[in-house]
Amino acid sequence: MYYELRTYTIKPTKLGDWLALYKSDALPLQREVLGNLVGFFVTEFGGANQVVHIWAYESLDDRQARRTRMAADPRWLEFSRKNKELDAVMSLDSRLMRPTDFSPLQ
Repeated sequence: MYYELRTYTIKPTKLGDWLALYKSDALPLQREVLGNLVGFFVTEFGGANQVVHIWAYESLDDRQARRTRMAADPRWLEFSRKNKELDAVMSLDSRLMRPTDFSPLQ
């Protein structure tokens, strides 16, 4: 398994609006196409106004196929348009991780 940790830094006054847009427009599609949502969080301490989510994939090829399929979906294109209009995302950091042999998540 591979785990993708995605961290979005959101403009301070737009966190609520971005979460609402994501929940209504992106999350249903991502659950359908990407599948394995491990967790979805907002920061309480540390980096302010950050949204962190973790997705699991069987392999790097699995991730690529799923993300390619999502990128071509009209619902994703519509979310991307609305997301750009909202202008809430300041930065995105994406990390792909492999669990150690002693990790509870495999």
